Amino acid sequence: MMKDLRKLQDIDVIEGSEGTKIRQIFHPHNTFSGIRYSISHSVVASGKKSKLHKMKTSEVYYVLEGEGILQIDDETFNVSKDQAIYIPPHSRQRIENTGKDELKFLCIVDPAWMHEDEEILE
Repeated sequence: MMKDLRKLQDIDVIEGSEGTKIRQIFHPHNTFSGIRYSISHSVVASGKKSKLHKMKTSEVYYVLEGEGILQIDDETFNVSKDQAIYIPPHSRQRIENTGKDELKFLCIVDPAWMHEDEEILE
């Protein structure tokens, strides 16, 4: 069985089309273990928010640091460190950093994130 160990600071940062800074930790395209999901580390700067968007896939956000407001369709949720929230497929969503520090979270997407599964709504 092959192992794959990653260090976050060794992963390139990409600008997400919805407005976050993303490090794609594991994704089927960069992992030899045959996974079907993806997991990324995302950052939203203080006072910033992602663009309203929706995904064809389900997501789970796990907040590592900071605080913010997550909008899912017509509901809003205050989120902070050590909270996890499920985002159903086809939900309109955005996350806003309401704190003074960076909002950092893991995003697990199943099946794995693909550009064509994301639609920017604004």
